Amino acid sequence: MKRRIASHFTLINGHLERNIIVDIDTDGTILAVQHYDNIDSEAHVEFFPGILIPGMVNAHCHLELAYLQGAIAEGGGYATFASEIGRVRGNFSNEERLHAASVADAMMWEQGIEVVADIANDDLVMSIKERSHIEYHTMFEFFGLNNHNTTPLEQLADKYPNASVTPHSTYSVQEQEFRHICDKYSPLLSLHFLESENEALLYQHKGSLAEWYGRMGWECEFLHYGTPAQRVANCVPANSRLLLVHATCATKEDVATVEGALQGGATWVLCLESNRYISNLCPPVEMLETMGARIAIGTDSLASARRLSMVDNMRLLGDRPLEQLLTYATINGAKALGIEATKGSIDVGKRPGLVIVEGVDYATMRLTPDSHTYRLL
Repeated sequence: MKRRIASHFTLINGHLERNIIVDIDTDGTILAVQHYDNIDSEAHVEFFPGILIPGMVNAHCHLELAYLQGAIAEGGGYATFASEIGRVRGNFSNEERLHAASVADAMMWEQGIEVVADIANDDLVMSIKERSHIEYHTMFEFFGLNNHNTTPLEQLADKYPNASVTPHSTYSVQEQEFRHICDKYSPLLSLHFLESENEALLYQHKGSLAEWYGRMGWECEFLHYGTPAQRVANCVPANSRLLLVHATCATKEDVATVEGALQGGATWVLCLESNRYISNLCPPVEMLETMGARIAIGTDSLASARRLSMVDNMRLLGDRPLEQLLTYATINGAKALGIEATKGSIDVGKRPGLVIVEGVDYATMRLTPDSHTYRLL
C-alpha cells in the first residue's frame, strides 16, 4: 500500500515549499509530488514535523578508516595527520576494523545518507558495503611515487559493482600512471586536491613536501605543469566527472583552470569537519559560489572527524540559506556521481529515500546546534 507523506517544508527543485504531499509506492518509488491548499483535509496523510528532503549523498568518505576514530589527535596539521595514520593503522585487528565500519555504515544510514562516494585502499570492508542499504560507489585509490603497477587495484575494482580506481592526488602519482587511470576511469574520478599549501609549493620545488621528497630521493615527473590545477586540466579527460576533495588552498585561478577544462564535470567536495579536525583550514566557499562551481559535501573518515555527519558539515559552512546547504548535500552530490536520474531529489519516478531534518530555526530558516536528521524511508 502506498504512503502519503508531508512535512512543514519539502525540498523541491532547490526550494523549500509548503503544503506538499509526496506519494510513495511500496518499493520507495515516488508516485506523485503535489501541492495542496490544505493538506489537513487530505486523507491518509502521514505528517512529520520538520523538513522533508531526499536521502543525502556523502560525496567523500573512507569507511574503512572508521576504526581510527579518536586515534589521532586534533589540530596537528596535515603532515602530522598523514604520518600518524601510518603509525597507528597497524594497531588494530581486522575484526576491529570490520566492526567499526559496520557501526559507521549503520549510523550513516539511520541519519539519512543514501549514497556514499567511498575511497578504499583494500577490499576488507567491501562485504559490509555489499550488505548495506546505502548505495556505495567505491574508488580504490592509487598512490606512491615508486608505485608503477596499477594492475592489482584494477583487478580489485573488476571484482565489484560500482567500483573503480582513482589517483590519490596530483602530488602522489607519477605521470604515466596518473594519465592511465584518468583515461580508463574517467566516468568517475576523485582527487584529494589542494588540501595543503605544500601541494602547490611542490610544483615550485618549495615547501615541506618538496623537502621530504628530496630527502627520500624521490623525483616527480609532473612538476613541469606548474600547478596542480594545470596538471588536472592537461591529464583529466574533458568529459570526466571529477570530485575535487577539500580544496582548502585552491585559488581563483585554480578553480577557473579546472572548471574551464572539465566542461561542467567538476564538483568541489567540501569536508569542513575534517578540515577543522586536521588543520583548521577552511575552503574558499564564497569564491566557489561566486564562480558558479558545483559544491557537494563529504564527511571524510572517522580518523579526521568526530562523526560522519552531513549536518555537522553543513553547519560548518556558516550562515547560508538552508535550501542552499540542503542542495549541496543532496542533488549536487548525485550530479557529481552521475546518478541524478534516480537519486538526490524528490521527483516522480525516483527512489531517493526520504529524510526528515529537525531542529531548524524556522524564523531564520537556518540550522541550529540542535539540528539533526533521521531516515523516514
